[in-house]
Amino acid sequence: MAQDGNLPLIIDGARTTRASVAELPKELTEALRTGEFHHALRLAIAYRGLSLARLRAHLALRGVQIGQSTLSYWQRGLRQPEVPKALPAVRALESVLQLPADALVVLIGPRLVRRGHQPAASFHDLRSGDMGSIVEDLLAELGAYPSSNHYNADLELLSVHDTITFDAEHRQVSLRTRLVTRARRHGPDRYLTVYNGDPGCRIDDVELITDEGCRVGRMRRNPDADTMATELLFDRKLAEGDIHVFCFEVRDDSGSASPGYYRMLRDRCASYLVQLRFDRNALPARCTRQVRARDDALPVVAEELPCDMGGVSSAFFSDAGPGLAGVAVEWN
Repeated sequence: MAQDGNLPLIIDGARTTRASVAELPKELTEALRTGEFHHALRLAIAYRGLSLARLRAHLALRGVQIGQSTLSYWQRGLRQPEVPKALPAVRALESVLQLPADALVVLIGPRLVRRGHQPAASFHDLRSGDMGSIVEDLLAELGAYPSSNHYNADLELLSVHDTITFDAEHRQVSLRTRLVTRARRHGPDRYLTVYNGDPGCRIDDVELITDEGCRVGRMRRNPDADTMATELLFDRKLAEGDIHVFCFEVRDDSGSASPGYYRMLRDRCASYLVQLRFDRNALPARCTRQVRARDDALPVVAEELPCDMGGVSSAFFSDAGPGLAGVAVEWN
């Protein structure tokens, strides 16, 4: 995720901002530009004056559970963060240590190319309460076996573009999604998608309409949880390395004023763009680009976004996930 500027953060209850590279000590700045991950991490921890125990506590507030011994191994260079699994933890470190976004991520980025595909996160890893089990039950009804994390695993997410439209009552009325995927191996012929409505949603009335590259297969809903799981079928089995583009739209105007939109990414997504389109007579008071390790955790990235004259606010994320990426909305 490429972003600059000062980002609002909360450290020990006090409001602070991320530093730019130019504001950091010279030795740390050089390490972030040309050094190795463990050296930059060690200097950043020393500069902020945090013990590993205190650092671990700050990470836990952001929904990242990591052992003190692991942090010690990382800063000593005895181990390297496993990617993409460790990306939320590394981004949380950037947040706690008040470093520019991706300052540490880029130091482990090349390993993404060298390593094989890592297992995707489960819904239990990302969702609080009973929602993880509810979603996995719906997927199981579609023939997926969520406990094995194999569903959608044969498709690599190269690019996702979400466009969310809001009406004059601040309700989300449409979600249009365009995905560019690549088959990791021979055989994938479908994609499973999950939709969670805003509070007050009548999930039984929600429509899903397909466009290019797919058609609707089986669909399962849980009215108590405002959740719907849908099977999107392709017209053929993909061969290994095939690029497949498909689009669909979810129409739902039954919820209350929306708090914003987040995409839950169980796996790494190379490029994610989300655009919120507002009624020009009902613009939001504030939009904030956010990344979270879990839905109940503090953001590890938080950046205020502009809303242009046409009523559109856009947020871009590179190498996003696992975790939640999206835009929080505050209304007048």
